[in-house]
Amino acid sequence: MASFKIEGGHKLNGTITPQGAKNEVLQILCAVLLTPEKVTVNNVPDIIDVNKLIFILGELGVRVEKLSKNSYTFQADDVNLEYLESAEFKRDGSSLRGSIMIVGPLLARFGKGYIPRPGGDKIGRRRLDTHFEGFIRLGAKFRYNKEEHFYGVDAEELFGTEMLLDEASVTGTANIVMAAVLATGKTTIYNAACEPYIQQLCKMLNSMGAKISGVGSNLLIIDGVDALGGCEHTVLPDMIEIGSWIGVAVMTQSELTIKNVSWDNLGQIPNVFRKLGITLEKRDDDIFIPEQESYEIQNYIDGSVLTVADAPWPGFTPDLLSIVLVIATQAKGNVLIHQKMFESRLFFVDKLIDMGAKVILCDPHRATVIGHDHQSQLKATKMSSPDIRAGISLLIAALSAKGTSVIDNIEQIDRGYENIEERLKSIGAKIERIAD
Repeated sequence: MASFKIEGGHKLNGTITPQGAKNEVLQILCAVLLTPEKVTVNNVPDIIDVNKLIFILGELGVRVEKLSKNSYTFQADDVNLEYLESAEFKRDGSSLRGSIMIVGPLLARFGKGYIPRPGGDKIGRRRLDTHFEGFIRLGAKFRYNKEEHFYGVDAEELFGTEMLLDEASVTGTANIVMAAVLATGKTTIYNAACEPYIQQLCKMLNSMGAKISGVGSNLLIIDGVDALGGCEHTVLPDMIEIGSWIGVAVMTQSELTIKNVSWDNLGQIPNVFRKLGITLEKRDDDIFIPEQESYEIQNYIDGSVLTVADAPWPGFTPDLLSIVLVIATQAKGNVLIHQKMFESRLFFVDKLIDMGAKVILCDPHRATVIGHDHQSQLKATKMSSPDIRAGISLLIAALSAKGTSVIDNIEQIDRGYENIEERLKSIGAKIERIAD
């Protein structure tokens, strides 16, 4: 395992262009399995999780052509379904949680889909029930091999139906939508996720010939079609990375411009950062963050302490709560961070406490942060990245800290952030990658 060595306390300056959205592209790449025709995908981030999925698609028989650094064509005209029951697939699929989303397209087009129990971040329970209950409602039969932790669904034909999702799962919604587009009849999905990732997937599917209405809402109506064709699709900029760069600028008291952020798809993100007292300027489709010596957390109107909590879209994304928590350690004022969706995502705060942050972990879901107002700089330390989002949050803390920090297990960060150390160096950060 490699590590990052970070010399903190340096001001940064420059311009950053965010990568393509990881959470969108994993869905988009799975959707190429729905058609034998060629699909072109642009703005594909060069990160571990995406490259793993592209490898799996190649092993499935999808013809993959790399057109440029971030553009590919995919053609699934000769899919090798035998790979799904191989030992290699059990190994490859279990290392990537996003691989669960190949099941819906395979079920829709070929009548069967299998997946080993997926891995991914260790951030608490992440049920797959929503996915499989949706497939069953469409007419599929479900089976589970307990010894090998292997899931499967089969159906001679899928039929449209009404369903109410037990949770507004993004990947669950994506999987069910991809199965339903080729089902016979109409499918109505209540309590569907409506994140920009899902909107982008639906727009892509419609451009391939699907008939999906209600895009952008929690009620999706899908009229099944007989077949889908090829298309070209461009992935949105990654809103989580945009939030991460805001965190980098604020914690290092630096001036930074984030280019081409797709403001219309950022939702509550700018508003939440502004509640922390952070100045963000909209310049065309860019975010400009001026150098800020201090920022004060807004209390509620009655004077009570601000709570920042995650919620299904259009609420605040859980993927940025750890960034907000780190930023709050140097704010003026106090804030309660409430992580509702995952019960282990706040367990990295012990590392921040070791660095001198004032954080009280109330329970697995809530933490109170008492800001330093930059009066007491965080101190460098040695730590390990537990998951993608905590990892980038610790990296941001290290960039602001006094001294030299070392972060181990940085493959977790590489899973979600493209070439992060070189991009940080380009704006003046003192960071290097250390091999074992």
